[in-house]
Amino acid sequence: MMTVFLEIKQIVDYPRCRIYRHFIQNLMADRSIRASGGSGLFYYTVLCNYANFRTSYLRIDGIGYTVYPGEWICTVKELTAWFRTRFQCQAVSILDELQKRHLISYLFLDRGKVVKYKVRDWKKHNTVLDYNCPCQKDTGFFFMPIVVATELVSAGRCSEMDILLDLWMSTVYNDSQVQGSEIGPVVYFRNGTGSPLAAYSEMAVRWGISKATTGRVLKKLADMDYISLMSFPGRTGSVIYLHSYLSTMFQISDVLVDKEEVAMVLKINLTMPDETNPQEDTVVTEHEVCVSEELSSVSKSNMEAVITKVAQILDAQGISCFRCPKSIYKLYPLSDACREEYISHIQKGIVRFGMTVSCGEDKLVYTFELTLSPTEKDREGGARA
Repeated sequence: MMTVFLEIKQIVDYPRCRIYRHFIQNLMADRSIRASGGSGLFYYTVLCNYANFRTSYLRIDGIGYTVYPGEWICTVKELTAWFRTRFQCQAVSILDELQKRHLISYLFLDRGKVVKYKVRDWKKHNTVLDYNCPCQKDTGFFFMPIVVATELVSAGRCSEMDILLDLWMSTVYNDSQVQGSEIGPVVYFRNGTGSPLAAYSEMAVRWGISKATTGRVLKKLADMDYISLMSFPGRTGSVIYLHSYLSTMFQISDVLVDKEEVAMVLKINLTMPDETNPQEDTVVTEHEVCVSEELSSVSKSNMEAVITKVAQILDAQGISCFRCPKSIYKLYPLSDACREEYISHIQKGIVRFGMTVSCGEDKLVYTFELTLSPTEKDREGGARA
């Protein structure tokens, strides 16, 4: 039995959190997610979602109002519906709490029937358009500083909605300093490690709930297709990827994230099968895989298992060649010239090699660079031998 780390080299960027209005509105409409909680993140996000980008004019009950950037005017009844509270006084008490935290300011108009609120520091974090126009609330982004979201989450017991919003605002994509973010939008709690792995106990403390409740909420969100929850054995922790993040934020196709690929990138042990055991559920067959004889440090059967696993991962990303019987896969060591370029990053015992995918014998389709490294246990065993 041999254990290795397998890493696919990929290139990857991010800072402030931006939220898309459609997503928040759809989230508000999902009554299956509980919103009652003490953190206030959901309530503050709702207010930010309705705040204006530009000066506009609004009529309520025949009275015209001027609404400036970062402000909004609504009836107390509408506010109660947004916050999902049973009584209007409960919605007003939520405004009081947010105002005490210096996040908003508000006042009553029309003898208490209408509320006008202003999000503080709106101009600091969001683009303010100078021209006036009729008010349109269907499109647009708004920014929320991560520090504000973190402070709200820490203020009290989080609801299911607060937790989902915290996951959304903590998501990172294509940041070279965050492992696994090149694969897809991953949740990273900015703990300075660069690793998205988090234990249930850590998340429970963050959200002010128990470990059991943390597990129940995350499983519920996964079952509802909001997230992909990947738990690893022992004390390794869990990784969370967001669904529909790329299509919502950047209007590009969402990606499928494979647990095996995540384990490879995060260098979580991958256990290769014994040479006597047949490989099951492979994407490619044995005669389609060519392994260079120069790869003498690892047996050919294990190298074929590695290339098969990589093919499965890339096939999950939608590369159809890995299902085509005409495809040929070649695995070969990289030249010394290639090694010199990355010599400062190479650790002892690591083997770098390339993989090509060809359509038939003469048409090259894809080229990949892979890194194979033994675990500390295997290094020690080799030294003793």
